[in-house]
Amino acid sequence: MDMLLSETHDGFAHLTLNRPAQRNALTTALLEKLAARLEQLSEDGSCRAVLISGAEGHFAAGADIGEIEAKGRAEGALDPRKGHWNRIRRFPKPLVAAVDGFCLGGGFELALMADCLVVGGTAKLGLPETNLGLIPGAGGTQRLMALAGRARAMRMVLTGEIIDAATAEAWGIAGWRAEGPALPVAEDLCERLAGRAPLALMAAKAAMVKGSEDNLAFNAERTAFEALLDSADKQEGIRAFRDKRKPEFKGE
Repeated sequence: MDMLLSETHDGFAHLTLNRPAQRNALTTALLEKLAARLEQLSEDGSCRAVLISGAEGHFAAGADIGEIEAKGRAEGALDPRKGHWNRIRRFPKPLVAAVDGFCLGGGFELALMADCLVVGGTAKLGLPETNLGLIPGAGGTQRLMALAGRARAMRMVLTGEIIDAATAEAWGIAGWRAEGPALPVAEDLCERLAGRAPLALMAAKAAMVKGSEDNLAFNAERTAFEALLDSADKQEGIRAFRDKRKPEFKGE
């Protein structure tokens, strides 16, 4: 089964994260496929926007816990995921995310990289990494704070709170909210974007990304994330997650 599905429509492409048994958790291999496909589409003049969604009712429930469990600080510093995330962020055309179901951790960080975020009625968004003794490591703290403000970002990151679609819209995280599934609204949006001037859209995106992200502390976030990979609390957090119990953190 292909973990990334790609469909071509009139003027836009639709990419589907396709690991439904794992709620589309973002493995390194899946991130690499996504980055590579976006690079291909960036050179395709017939593609003026890209839509990303998840298979079978969920966007992406986070990173792959198995990959994080075995990774320490040294491995984190050399992690190819950092390069894949950077390649995704460099995609120059409008990127639309259709979010239904779980959109957590790395999945939420991917959605936060989208230029247009559409949430459906079942959407549940959050950065619960502190439950595992970690923090977001792909820009989540910074982009969430830029969108929702410091107080709300602190609330979500420090407590691991998961918010619904209405809250995401009210807090300025999502630009569109569908009463039902997000995908039809997102497809309609992509059709409208495909009919607009492509050079103007790319120039507008570049200007707004630069204006909103140039002063964000991405390196500080990543350095802190990598340091926590060696902590005993991270190991305890993941064990507790697997055992479906409350973790007993010791600050070690």
